[in-house]
Amino acid sequence: MAEDKTGKIESAVPWHAWKVDDVLTEFKVDSEGLSEEETKKRLEEHGPNRLERGKKESALSRFLRQFKNILIYILIAAAIISGVIGEHMDMIVILAVVVIIAVIGFIQEGKAEQALESIRKMLSLESQVRRGGKKITLQAEELVPGDIVLLKGGDKVPADLRLIRARDAQIQEAVLTGESEPVMKSTEPVDENASTGDRSCMAYASTLVTSGQLEGVVVATGQKTEIGRIGRMVSEVEELSTPLMRKIDSFGRWLSAAILALSAVVFLFGLFFRDYQVGELLMIAVSIAVAAIPEGLPAVMTITLALGVQTMARRNAIIRRLPGVETLGSVTVICSDKTGTLTRNEMTVTKIITPNELYSVTGIGYEPKGEIRRGGDEALSLEDAADLKELVRAGFLCNDSHLSKDKETGEWRLIGQPTEGAVYVLGRKAGLERKPQEKEFPRLDTIPFKSENRFMATLHKTPDDSSVIFLKGAPERVLELCERQRADEKDEDLDRDFWHEKMEEIADQGHRLLAVAVKEADKEKKSLENSDVEGGFTLVGMVGIIDPPRDEAITAIEQCKEAGIRVKMVTGDHALTARSIGAQMGIGDGKTAVTGQEIEKASDEELEDLVMKSDVFARSSPEHKIRLVKALQAKNEIVAMTGDGVNDAPALKRANIGIAMGIKGSEAAKDASEMVLADDNFASIEKAVEEGRSVFDNLKKTILFILPASGAQSLAVVSAVFFALAIMPVTPLQILWVNMVVAVTLGMSLAFEPAEENIMKRPPREQDEPILSGHLLWRIAFVSVLVAGLTLWVFLRQLDAGVSPERARTVAVNVLMAGQFFYLFNTRFFIESSFNIKGFVGNRAALIAAASLIVLQLALTYAPPFQRWFGTEGIGWGDWGIVVAAGVVVFVLVELEKAFIRWKESRS
Repeated sequence: MAEDKTGKIESAVPWHAWKVDDVLTEFKVDSEGLSEEETKKRLEEHGPNRLERGKKESALSRFLRQFKNILIYILIAAAIISGVIGEHMDMIVILAVVVIIAVIGFIQEGKAEQALESIRKMLSLESQVRRGGKKITLQAEELVPGDIVLLKGGDKVPADLRLIRARDAQIQEAVLTGESEPVMKSTEPVDENASTGDRSCMAYASTLVTSGQLEGVVVATGQKTEIGRIGRMVSEVEELSTPLMRKIDSFGRWLSAAILALSAVVFLFGLFFRDYQVGELLMIAVSIAVAAIPEGLPAVMTITLALGVQTMARRNAIIRRLPGVETLGSVTVICSDKTGTLTRNEMTVTKIITPNELYSVTGIGYEPKGEIRRGGDEALSLEDAADLKELVRAGFLCNDSHLSKDKETGEWRLIGQPTEGAVYVLGRKAGLERKPQEKEFPRLDTIPFKSENRFMATLHKTPDDSSVIFLKGAPERVLELCERQRADEKDEDLDRDFWHEKMEEIADQGHRLLAVAVKEADKEKKSLENSDVEGGFTLVGMVGIIDPPRDEAITAIEQCKEAGIRVKMVTGDHALTARSIGAQMGIGDGKTAVTGQEIEKASDEELEDLVMKSDVFARSSPEHKIRLVKALQAKNEIVAMTGDGVNDAPALKRANIGIAMGIKGSEAAKDASEMVLADDNFASIEKAVEEGRSVFDNLKKTILFILPASGAQSLAVVSAVFFALAIMPVTPLQILWVNMVVAVTLGMSLAFEPAEENIMKRPPREQDEPILSGHLLWRIAFVSVLVAGLTLWVFLRQLDAGVSPERARTVAVNVLMAGQFFYLFNTRFFIESSFNIKGFVGNRAALIAAASLIVLQLALTYAPPFQRWFGTEGIGWGDWGIVVAAGVVVFVLVELEKAFIRWKESRS
C-alpha cells in the first residue's frame, strides 16, 4: 500500500474487495476515529477534500472565438479592401455583418464548459464524523483518508467510503451509474472486478443515502474520489470539431485560393495582354474579390442553424451550440441510455404467476389504469379468481408506497420505492383503494425491508377478527420461508422446482420478481417479532416487474434504422435486463449483451470489432463509455451519446454530439453536452436527427443558390477584361448590393424550406463528403455561366442601342437579380422538378422574399437616393420585358438540366 498527495491511499487490491477489519488496520484507525493530531497530519499530507479548479473561459475569449472561421476572415479581408479603395460604406456594412454573426454565436452558446464546476459543487456539504471518540460536524473539505463518517437517510455522501456498518441502508447511485433504483448496502466485501453498481460495500461521493444508517471509513478524497476521477476525465477529453465546421473550413480555404488565383490571373492578363493601367487593374482585381466573396453567406448559414435550433426546441431538443444542429444530421450511431430514455422509468407489473395460472397485466407506468387478463381472455375482476385476489391484496397492504396526481399536468407520481410502488399500482388497477382496505384489514405492526432479510412483513387484523401476516420480498428469500403454496383456495406442498423454473423463465424476459406469501397468526397478536417470520408461510404467487419501453421510442428506433442509423443501448443495468429490453425495442439480437468486464478485457483493436458487431452493452462505467465512443469514431462513425449522470459527462464531451437529459440529467451532464432533451425521450432524438438533416440540406441549398450570384458577377468582370471592354458591366457597390440582397432576401428564405419527403430514407452522409458534391458544383458553374452570359449580352446590347452606361448597368443588374429570382425556385429541390404548384408555393418565406426583392429592385432602379448611391437610372417597360425573359430562360434551362440528371440516374 502507498500514499499520494491527492487524497487517496493507493492499494493494489480495490477497497471493495477488502474485509472491514483489514481496511481499518490499513488506515490505522478504530471505531473511535482518528485523533485530532492525526487528522491535521493527514490533511497536510493529502490536501483538502475538494476538486481542482480548472481555468474558466472568459466572456471576452468566448466572443473572440466566434471569429475563428475562414469565411469570417474573408469577410474582414473584404472590408479592409473596401476601405483601402475608399469604399467606406461597403467596409462599414461588411464589418457590421461580421459583428452580427459573432454576437449570434456568442448568445447561442451561453455558458460553456461548466461541467467541472457542476461536479465541484457536489462536494460542498457538511459531514458528521467520529474523531477521538466524539461525534462532530465539519465541512466535507476537512475530511481525510481514515476518517469515520456517519450517514443516515437524506444525507449526501461526502467522500468515497468503505462501509464498516450498514443498517437497512440504500443509496441512490444514479449520478454515477445512471440507474434510478436505490442500491442495498452491506459491509461484506465483493469481487475485486465488480463494476461500480455492484460494489455493495462502498459509498461514493455525491451519491444520496435514501434510507437506513451507515458508517464508513474514508478511502479517497478530492480528485481521487470516483466523482473526481470523472471530473478529471472530462477535463482531459478532447472535444471534436463538428463535420460542418470541418467542411466550412475546407470550403473557405478552397474559395480563398480560387479568389486569389482568379484575381492574379486577371491582373497579369490585363497587364501583359491588354492596355490596362496598374491602377485600373487593381480596381478590377478588387471588384473580382468583392464579387466572388459571398458576403451574406456566413450570416445566412448562422441564421439557418439558429432557425434549426428554434425548430428543435419546439420538438423538445434544446441545442446549446449552433453547429450541433448539423452534426445531428450526419449521425451514424446513437448510443442511448436505457432507463427513462428508451424506457419510461416507471416500474410496472406486467405478469402475475400463481400455482395454476399465468396472468398478464395491461396499462403502462404509474397511472392506475389497466386490466388483469388470463391468457388472451377478457379482463378479470378479483372476485373471479380467489388466488389472484389474495395475492394482489397482500401486495397492496404490505406496502408503504402511494400515488399522487399532479393537478396541473394530470401525471401520476409515485411516492416510495419504484419496485414496491409497482405492486401498489397493481392493486389500484384491480380496484383496491387504500382507505377501505386498511379499514377492512387494519395494519397492526410492520417489519420493514432490511438488506439482511430481503423482505417486508406486515401484521393485519382480518374482518373475522383473526390476524394474518402478509410478506413480500426477493423470491429466493421468500421461498426459504414457505412450506406450502395456495392454489384454488387450497393449500398444498410447495413445488420448488416449478417456482424456480418460472423464476428463470420470467427473469429471462428482463423482469424483476417479487414473491408474496401469507401466514395466519394468533388472533390476539398485536406486534411482530423476528421469530414470527422465520418460516411457516404459504406462497400465493409472484409478480414480474419491468420498466416498460416507450412506444414512441420503439417507433423512433425503426425510423432510425430506415435512415441507416444504428442504435446501441449502453446501460449500467444487468446484462439480462438490458438484453431483454433491447429485444423488445429492436436493439440487438435479444441473445447477447457485452458486459463492462468484457469491455475492460478487450484491447482497443478488439473493442473496435466488438462495437461494430454488438448493440447492447451492460454494466458500463464512465471509462467504458468513452472507450466505446472512441472505438466507434475509429471506425469513422459520427456518434451521438445520451446520458444523465455525472458519470456520463466525459463520454458526452467526447462524442460528436452529446445529448443530456433535461428532466433527470445532472448539471454536469448538461454542461458537457451539445444538446439537452426537454422530455428525456428517445423519440425526440429521432426528430432532432431529421431536423439536423433538413438543416444541412437547407445549408447546401443556400450555398447552391448564393454562389452562382457571386460566380456570375465575377465572370462578368473577368469577361470584360478578356474582351477589353472600356466600361465594366457592374460596379463594386452594385456587386455588393446583389450579394447582400440575394443573401438577405432570397437566400434567407431557404432556411425555412421544409424537409424533403425522403429525408429519413437516405443513409447518413459520409464524413468526408464535401458540402457540394460533383453535380452541385456543376450546377453552380452552369448557372454562373448562364447568368453571366445573359448579363453581358444584355449589357452590350444596351450599349449598342446608344443608352448611357448607367442605364445599361441598371438593366444588367436587374438581369442578374432576375436570374437569381427564378433560380430560387429551381433550388428548392436538388433534383426533383419545380414545375409544379409545390415548387412555387410550398415555402411561404420564399414568396415573401420574392415580393421583397421586387420592391428592393424597384427602389434601386427608380428611387433618387439609390440612383445617387449606386449609379442607376430608370428603365422602360421594354427593358423589364428583357429582364423577365432572361429570368425565365434561367428557370427553364435549370429544370431541363435536373430532368437530364433524373433520367441519367434512372438508367444507372
